[in-house]
Amino acid sequence: MITFEVLRDVKFFLLFISMKKILLLSDTHSHIDDQILKFVKQADEVWHAGDIGNLEVTDTIKKIKPLRAVFGNIDDAEARSEFPLDTKFEIEKISVWMTHIGGYPNRYHQRIREDLKRNPPKIFIAGHSHILKVQYDKKLNLLHLNPGAAGNYGFHKIRTMLRFSLDNGEIKNMEIIELSKRG
Repeated sequence: MITFEVLRDVKFFLLFISMKKILLLSDTHSHIDDQILKFVKQADEVWHAGDIGNLEVTDTIKKIKPLRAVFGNIDDAEARSEFPLDTKFEIEKISVWMTHIGGYPNRYHQRIREDLKRNPPKIFIAGHSHILKVQYDKKLNLLHLNPGAAGNYGFHKIRTMLRFSLDNGEIKNMEIIELSKRG
């Protein structure tokens, strides 16, 4: 006999396993280390917003967890043949658009500006600046994310990433991850 308690426990379990834990990083510039990998192992999926550098970075991540990635301006022909310039997808009833050079609310890059206005996703992700930002765009009704830079190359002082959960159309548990100082 199935009791209410069993059904409640099954429902809770199904809700828990349907939620996706995402690790978002960018601008690794060929750098991957144990600090990054610790968080890769805790995620359900890893998203890389470009400037990968050596593909050993993405190969290492793909051996551990599913990966979605785009190439950035420093990435070579090999990275550009493996990863797209933009990726658009839906996960947990949330539309996502990820690119490397995308700009910010009210200052989106001209390459994507009109398309973004016509068909805004719920989450728009860009890397490139090495500046971590989580910003809501009221005009386009989207969440703009830039995870900063997880690598050692660049002007940033602290290496950063973002971690969050997606659950049935909701973005939850947004966390800024500060890694060690650059270099």
